[in-house]
Parts: sequence; C-alpha cells; structure tokens
Amino acid sequence: MSAQSRCHCQSCTVRGLMWPAILITLGLLFLLHQLRRGHFDFGNTWPLLLVVIGVLLLASSVAPRDGHTEAQTRAGPPPPAIPPPNPPQSPYSSQGQ
Repeated sequence: MSAQSRCHCQSCTVRGLMWPAILITLGLLFLLHQLRRGHFDFGNTWPLLLVVIGVLLLASSVAPRDGHTEAQTRAGPPPPAIPPPNPPQSPYSSQGQ
C-alpha cells in the first residue's frame, strides 16, 4: 500500500466524483436509448457528457480549498553524496620542479 495521504478538501472531493458521474451519465443515456427505442439516440445525447464534465470542473474550481494537502510520499534516506571529480592532472606536472 502507498503511504500517500488523501486530500479531503471540497475541491478534491468534487474532482473525485468525476468518473463516477461520467459512468452514471453514460448508463442513463444508454438506458434512455433502450427504453425509448431510439428516441434518445446516443448520437444526439452525447453532449450531455460534456455538460456533466464541465459542471463538475466548474464546481471543483469554485469549491474552497481549505485544508488542501499536496500528495506526500514516504521519504526514504537521502541518496548518497557523489564526491566531486578530481581535477585533471597533467602527466608532466612533477617534471621540471
């Protein structure tokens, strides 16, 4: 399991409802199509999906973000420090001194 804490602010809660709302809307559109025998054809009603998505995005952007927490991951030990490279030495540095 991950050690990430989940944000419970209203904005993130509304955004978390996006996929369930899309699935429910799709189900309702297909149900209407079946019950009305093509009167509510999916080809004519799919823009309702865009309206649902837009309403949820608008609600998420307007909702307060009080208590919002960024995704936090469990921090392990810091990586080992890499020693700086040695300056290049000339093979003739000790000659002539």
